[in-house]
Amino acid sequence: MKQALINMLTMQDRMNSRVHERWAEQDFEWYRAAWIECGELIEHYGYKWWKKQEADIEQVRLEIIDIWHFGLSALFQDEKTIEHIAAEIESEIARFEPAGLGVREATEALALHCLQTKSFSPSRFWELMLAGGLDFDSLYSAYVGKNVLNFFRQDNGYKAGSYVKNWGGREDNEHLVELVAPLDKSAEDFADQVYQALQARYRELVTEA
Repeated sequence: MKQALINMLTMQDRMNSRVHERWAEQDFEWYRAAWIECGELIEHYGYKWWKKQEADIEQVRLEIIDIWHFGLSALFQDEKTIEHIAAEIESEIARFEPAGLGVREATEALALHCLQTKSFSPSRFWELMLAGGLDFDSLYSAYVGKNVLNFFRQDNGYKAGSYVKNWGGREDNEHLVELVAPLDKSAEDFADQVYQALQARYRELVTEA
């Protein structure tokens, strides 16, 4: 687990550095981004008892991955090394005992912690991850996929506002799920495969449409 955590933290650092070279020194409110994503997750899961709703589990899981991106970013503080952060996460998870919360309850518990402490709790995230039907392996492969999508967005004008997020009537997140499904998640070039698949479909549906 520790090496996978190191890999994800390294990828997150690299992604954040695309937005701001010295991002870790900027005191960005990552906790705020995390709890707002919690609200978006609940929208996909459903909360309106007064109307018929069906949970969109795939979108719920994508929101969980987005929360993890912001959570990892929030853990970069006090000039800790990536290895130190990974060891702290691993230690906290080793002591973690699931409470068996449902998706809504686990989401609210994580959001409450973010709001009260202005920080991020890996163990509360783990509760949400399990409630959403993910395990560490699926978290890792989904994280890599979304991280690659974030790089793809930046490479195609996301910050400048020229990136097109809807391809052929569907969000890029939805295309990502579909494109990643048949790939070998254990392949050394898994990230490269994801990028190439995204690039091919973007060209087909957006730039060459």
